[in-house]
Amino acid sequence: MWGSKGGHHHWDTVISGKTKITGDLHFCGGLHIDGYVRGNIIADDESNGVVRVSDRGHVEGEIRAPNIIVNGRVQGNVYSSKHIELAKKASVQGDVYYTVMEMVLGAEVNGQLKHTTEMKPVNKKVQPVSQVEVKSVGDKG
Repeated sequence: MWGSKGGHHHWDTVISGKTKITGDLHFCGGLHIDGYVRGNIIADDESNGVVRVSDRGHVEGEIRAPNIIVNGRVQGNVYSSKHIELAKKASVQGDVYYTVMEMVLGAEVNGQLKHTTEMKPVNKKVQPVSQVEVKSVGDKG
């Protein structure tokens, strides 16, 4: 399995299990999600970006990235222009658009699987952000 090979990916951004983010995330590189994201996750079209939703991760929104690994919950459509892996604990409530897919016994998709050979670009090049504001789940402010 692509995502189960462990340390073969570089995670530029990690959203911990103690973090909840509300709003769209635009990124390039690697994004690992253990926490909760309510908003769309969009990779730079020109990148070889990877989104990984771990078994503790939960996304409410659309995911658009070249490479996607899901082992948690996604409530929204998923668009992968290169490769998607749906691991054993994956639960997707939405349609999955893919070019190449791996799906393990136990993965669940409540939507349609739509094979495509070409994805339409969704955004312009992402500029690195120097400062991001997030709140830990325990924060009261």
